[in-house]
Amino acid sequence: MKVSLEGEKVILVPYMKEHVPKYHVWMQDPAILQATASEPLTLDQEFEMQLSWVQDPLKQTFIVLDKELVIGDFVHGQPYTEAMVGDVNIFMNDLDDLQMAEIEIMIAEQKSRGKGFAKESVLLMLAFAVKNFGICVFRAKIGESNEASLNLFQKLGFKETSHSGIFKEVTLELQITESKSDELHQLIGNVVTHS
Repeated sequence: MKVSLEGEKVILVPYMKEHVPKYHVWMQDPAILQATASEPLTLDQEFEMQLSWVQDPLKQTFIVLDKELVIGDFVHGQPYTEAMVGDVNIFMNDLDDLQMAEIEIMIAEQKSRGKGFAKESVLLMLAFAVKNFGICVFRAKIGESNEASLNLFQKLGFKETSHSGIFKEVTLELQITESKSDELHQLIGNVVTHS
């Protein structure tokens, strides 16, 4: 499903090969690696990872663009690498429950943090996943020291379900109730979708 989602502050575009070099630079930052519980990859490995995500129907990855940095009119299918600030993704990794998805957000550009980009990106992704995949439960696994992400997800209604001292990670979940579903459908109704 190749779509872009345009909110008030951000545009979510599919993760394309043109995004990989900048994404690779982000993933060399030790603080980002720690916050995302990631291992450093070579550029070739990053290209392979991008391809695997694009080809996997149980994963949806979008690059977060700062709408103000998009040069010219937005055209679906263009990478707009100059406006990249992070990524947001979901993956349905529980084959026994395909109505549950894990969600992740990363605003990699320091200057783009604290502007509401993460919140809008997560809300757009929640609405997209409910509408297109029938997701009923979202799960976020966040490092216990990542206060910004913990606060964000808690403000969005996620509740802590477990805490792993071994992995130093908190698991939060959001059940999509009928009222939450209506709220998300209303949000997606206000979003410009480009296919």
